[in-house]
Amino acid sequence: MRPKFSILVVCLNPGEKLKKTLASIGKQTFRDYEIVVKDGLSTDGSIEYLREVAKEMPQLRLRQAKDIGIYDAMNQAVQEAQGNYVYFLNCGDYFYDEFVLEKVAELMEKNPAKTGIYYGNIFERVTSQVVASNPNMDAFGCYRNVPCHQACFYDRKLLLAHPFETRYRVRADYEQFLWCFFTKDYKEGVTFVYDEILIADYEGGGFSETRKNRKVSEQEHREIVKKYMPLGKVWKYRLIMWVTLAPLRTWIARNPVTSGMYNRLKKIWYERGRVTK
Repeated sequence: MRPKFSILVVCLNPGEKLKKTLASIGKQTFRDYEIVVKDGLSTDGSIEYLREVAKEMPQLRLRQAKDIGIYDAMNQAVQEAQGNYVYFLNCGDYFYDEFVLEKVAELMEKNPAKTGIYYGNIFERVTSQVVASNPNMDAFGCYRNVPCHQACFYDRKLLLAHPFETRYRVRADYEQFLWCFFTKDYKEGVTFVYDEILIADYEGGGFSETRKNRKVSEQEHREIVKKYMPLGKVWKYRLIMWVTLAPLRTWIARNPVTSGMYNRLKKIWYERGRVTK
């Protein structure tokens, strides 16, 4: 029988971060899950540690294989997974508390979907703020701001049908999310279910957030939206972002001094849109 959740952890020489991430999984009150650790041939002692931990955590499985980057590693982990729903927890990130899986399982029971993505909010350690996800997914929401993968539980078949495109260095998870939203492969469509559950304690400041990769991110964003949206709509959304001072808002959101106010206002705006729909 398949487990409810597959918690996927990809790593390469993760050090102490791996131990803390696994500890946060082990504390979950909901126990119908497996852990798949995809390791890219670490040499820092992590493999030996994982083999010892696996003796005490029978739900943990280790896949060792070379990969060409994080998205290739994530694809390999999905192939190894057996759960109905997949969740990626990076080394250095933790479940927000021990009740996360229990709350998400309850959300799924109350809002059943043939093919679904269930998502919530994250706590960002860099700014010490809760970052709210957009509760109303539409085309403009997809252009502007999709939930980060640390906030999302994916139906595994979505990731098997359309794996992360490894040619994207920073935005492969964004491209995959847009495919899920715009795909016509499922007659019943893909259902997006939001709840204010705090899913992850997110480390932040990672690979995609360096100055160099922010430029790559912008380039990949432009390419991906053209892939899924008509050009006229892309220009319309780009104009809206320019008029509403998107670069300034991004700076405010990333600044520890101003991020709290920004995220509170964003949450109020999201909730207002949720009520009026």
